[in-house]
Amino acid sequence: MTTEFRHGVFVSEVNDGARPTPSVSTAVVGGVFTSSDADATLFPLNTPVLVTDVISAAGKAGDQGTLARSLEAIGAQTKPYTVVVRVAEGVSAAETTSNIVGGTVNGKYTGLKALLTAEARLGIRPRILGVPGLDTQAVTTELAGIAQQLGAFAYANANGCATKEEVTAYRAGFSQRELMLMWPDFLAWDTTANADQVIPAVACALGLRAKIDQEVGWHKTLSNVALNGVTGISKDVYFDMQNAATDANYLNELDVTTLVRRDGFRFWGNRTCSDDPLFQFESTVRTAQVLKTLMADGVAWAVDKGIHPSLAKDIVEYINGQGRQLVRDGYLIGFNCWVDPAANSASQLSAGKLVLDYDFTDVPPLENLNLRQRKTDRYLADFAALLAAA
Repeated sequence: MTTEFRHGVFVSEVNDGARPTPSVSTAVVGGVFTSSDADATLFPLNTPVLVTDVISAAGKAGDQGTLARSLEAIGAQTKPYTVVVRVAEGVSAAETTSNIVGGTVNGKYTGLKALLTAEARLGIRPRILGVPGLDTQAVTTELAGIAQQLGAFAYANANGCATKEEVTAYRAGFSQRELMLMWPDFLAWDTTANADQVIPAVACALGLRAKIDQEVGWHKTLSNVALNGVTGISKDVYFDMQNAATDANYLNELDVTTLVRRDGFRFWGNRTCSDDPLFQFESTVRTAQVLKTLMADGVAWAVDKGIHPSLAKDIVEYINGQGRQLVRDGYLIGFNCWVDPAANSASQLSAGKLVLDYDFTDVPPLENLNLRQRKTDRYLADFAALLAAA
């Protein structure tokens, strides 16, 4: 309270009410594409561009390269915000790969690294990443690193692999939890060729992931959701849901998502490339990513305020409130935030450091449903009663 002399009515603000929850836009696609004949004004090279209508933008994406077909595949699933980075095709596949991996030219990021500037330039952060049709091993390695920096999730094909054995050997080259590998590709009707053509499964995954985020939530995996605009699969994949000795199960067991036909065409698989079993599921990784952003953004108001017990209590109550809401909405199984006295010594607090802990239980996918069938004659025990009832 001020000690200065006052005569009259003065109003001071006490801002200790509940603060609104910041939103996390997870259904934002980001990718790198090629097209030598795209509208250069709309899609300048090595510059992140925000596309709000992927179907309309596909009409200005040209006929060459991967841009138009990828936008169409994304748009067949939904119409998400999409951050497009167009790169030049090289005179060789290796040069194209280098253009996609990118670097720094005169202080400007190029290729995949240009996605890092999307939030600063466009005010929106891509959370679903891919390089459809061009995801070589070098590109996928860079893509996974970019996903880590953005708190995003990346999808990539087992590029160049002709058999399931080659695919699983290819999978062994990755360990990032932010990455899902898939194989093979889809087929879709091409109105220019008047025939089915291969379409990168990654392009379909980008659109479907955004659709699931919009309609269900980030806690649901990509697996076993029907796709639009797909007419076939580019390689034979033996699939039988009741038989473990199949191509699909072999690939899933070794952390590769595959494609199946079952009441339409679907992705089949939940696993990431994580070397930590705690983050083996796509949904676990995305839950952890969303929580980090949601909680950090939600308590930004407290930074630089005085460290007082009431401030710590307010922060804990806020975080627990958000966690409880996520549990009620079905995004989490459980959540709790607390202050650990052992982590908050007097020296730590006097240095302006406050440590809060929170834990959560994500919603795991039902990957293995075991139905136990038994043959019995006990329902014949009272046959006379059954006959009377009939």
